[in-house]
Amino acid sequence: MKIVVLDDYQRVARKYGTFDTLPDTRVEVLHEHVAGQELIDALAGAEVVVAMRERTAFPAELFERLPALRLLVTTGMSNAAIDLTAAAAHGVTVSGTVMYGATKSSNAAELAWALILACRRHVVAEDRALRDGRWQTTMGADLAGSTLGVLGLGRLGTQVARIGQAFDMRVIAWSEHLTAERAAEAGATLVSRDELFAAADVLTIHLKLSERTTGLIGAAELAAMKPSAVLINTSRGPIVDEAALVAALTAGTIAGAGLDVYDVEPLPLGNPLRGAPHTVLLPHLGYVTENSYRGMYEQAVEDITAWRAGEPVRVLTP
Repeated sequence: MKIVVLDDYQRVARKYGTFDTLPDTRVEVLHEHVAGQELIDALAGAEVVVAMRERTAFPAELFERLPALRLLVTTGMSNAAIDLTAAAAHGVTVSGTVMYGATKSSNAAELAWALILACRRHVVAEDRALRDGRWQTTMGADLAGSTLGVLGLGRLGTQVARIGQAFDMRVIAWSEHLTAERAAEAGATLVSRDELFAAADVLTIHLKLSERTTGLIGAAELAAMKPSAVLINTSRGPIVDEAALVAALTAGTIAGAGLDVYDVEPLPLGNPLRGAPHTVLLPHLGYVTENSYRGMYEQAVEDITAWRAGEPVRVLTP
């Protein structure tokens, strides 16, 4: 049986997952991202594929090109890049893994705060200045007494909101179905959509990507923000209109942005965000921790073992 593990950028799949102990298998681990015909060639003949989050898309046309595929394992219990309906139509079982942080402080919430602090205190700019021989070149902004706006108050948004309280921030929140009672439980105040953008000193996004949320933050929303405000996105890139964000940063409509997610990942070398001012850019590190990877790859092996025994686990359905 051929098993292909995709997008192992950190080269840890074999360290954290006992793939090589699976009997009667040939395991291939790809450390670089591949797409198009190169991806089809790499997966030819594979009965099992392990995908890392949404790094590689599996649309209907790809399943059509992979007749041998029978099990697709994705790290995480949801993956918007996999067409589950097409998988089922082609007889492919899709299994997931439980992300570390589902019941404790999330690594994604922690990273959101790393970006917030880096943006508000100009950590990256000062690091670069110091290395160039300059001393104290910027003026930071206090968190205490400022307003944290949380767009999406689910599990991750709630964790971020509670940390904001620890910094003595005023916490406000909005999402389409959020109630005042649910916001209060998280220590936040429900406000209107317009007030969220107008009042936030830090606006942090914690929504799932869907047709409804794609392009939710565009030129009008960015223009409504304070010129001193920063935008943090650790959710999904397409929630924010990328061109509008670059324009706002260039014009100084907002003070900065901390981003961990992008429309296209890995972020292309020529992408305008790479040259946009007042940004802290990370390569989608929200879930990239030792505990997270250990759990995901261990469970990927469990998924394969259970499927081979005829009793698949953690099955994702359309």
